[in-house]
Amino acid sequence: MFILMICSSLFGFSQNQSDGINSQMLEKIQQSYKNTDQDKALRNAVASNKIDNLVVNLDNEAKYDTYFSNRVKSKGISDQKSSGRCWMFSGFNVLRSGMIAKYDLGEFNFSHNYIFFYDQLEKSNLFLSLVIKYKDEPLDSKNNEWLLKNVLSDGGQFTGIIDLVSKYGLVPSTVQPETYNSENTRKIDELITLKLKEFALELRAINSKGDYENKKVEMLSTIYRMLVLAYGEPVKEFTYTLRNSSGKEISTEKYTPKSFYEKHIGKDLAKTYVMFMNDPTRPYYKLYEIENDRHIIDGINWKYINLPVDEIKEMAIASIKDSTMMYFSCDVGKHYNRTKGLLDVNNYDYGVLMGTSFSMNKNQRIQTFASGSSHAMTLCGVDINKENKPTKWLVENSWGASAGWQGHLIMTDEWFNEYMFRLVVDRKYIPSKLLRILDEKPTMLPPWDPMFAEDID
Repeated sequence: MFILMICSSLFGFSQNQSDGINSQMLEKIQQSYKNTDQDKALRNAVASNKIDNLVVNLDNEAKYDTYFSNRVKSKGISDQKSSGRCWMFSGFNVLRSGMIAKYDLGEFNFSHNYIFFYDQLEKSNLFLSLVIKYKDEPLDSKNNEWLLKNVLSDGGQFTGIIDLVSKYGLVPSTVQPETYNSENTRKIDELITLKLKEFALELRAINSKGDYENKKVEMLSTIYRMLVLAYGEPVKEFTYTLRNSSGKEISTEKYTPKSFYEKHIGKDLAKTYVMFMNDPTRPYYKLYEIENDRHIIDGINWKYINLPVDEIKEMAIASIKDSTMMYFSCDVGKHYNRTKGLLDVNNYDYGVLMGTSFSMNKNQRIQTFASGSSHAMTLCGVDINKENKPTKWLVENSWGASAGWQGHLIMTDEWFNEYMFRLVVDRKYIPSKLLRILDEKPTMLPPWDPMFAEDID
């Protein structure tokens, strides 16, 4: 009897027994399924096929159109391969677009591998610094739980571009090319994460008089070596010849990464760009900040202005019409037709197949963790109808030229409303009344908030 009581307590059998599926409840559930001939046919189809293939809305495919009234041209589709660096590819697309236009370049890009090296080193330092900050809290505190579940990743957002590029500069892609592990990051991420967790326990064991700084330098030296083995040592100086699209030499100079950035980009990114969010779960026209949501310990937390989606669209249209690309992020996996590269809420008839409806709105999907930003791309096109309303949007993606439509994705305006989350806009396209919101004290939100996962797909 004593053993039975222990088992009942351990497994919760003594509590809420009436909530279990008893035989009478199971019989009612089973009887609700009629097993008609139509049900049998559906069961055979669903069990034997990919669901998306069964529910493609063929009527909707007839509306597929690749014309855009306004589009920013680009040169060369990038490919993040098997990594979660979409935020970096999108950010670099914004920066390189201006440089290509400035010098009439051909297919030019910056080295993702160079900045990614420092991204991983800085994130490692951020993690260890926060371990020290929260070391007096229990290991299972909310801060430490979040920290140990989010040690290191490929993911990020545009503030990472701002901090990393401003601190470490840029180099052309040919100066520090990709390696196998920069394009296939899973294993090295796993190893560095494991080592950082080990270091976290070591730091927590140091007494209050311990020398944290020297210990952290020692730990980061180990991480630096691991990064060098995987990605190569970051270039410090290089000579580069810049040529236009016709192959004509523009200049040949010796650079450091910082001097290359200052000469060819040359603007203060933190003062140039503003992030906007469409989050209907919170009040609009407010400034928000995400605690500890940054790439560098001495960098800037992610701040954004929350706006209705139509006002975000107005700035996007103004930017595109002026041939300026934007960092854009969304919940890319929802209603995505991979064959056509089309994002449309009418792509698939899931409800018809399953005999039910999926009716949550954007607010409800965010609240229940059913939707959130997952992937960053570069917004570069919009199609505007005779009523001066946008009907569809174009983004340059980083999944290679063969993915989607010529390396791009097309999204209907309705899909944009439902699954667009972040847009980074140059200040010159932002109304002054919105810029004034930046002077307000931001509402601080915790890093585990449902809306604030990194862009990583």
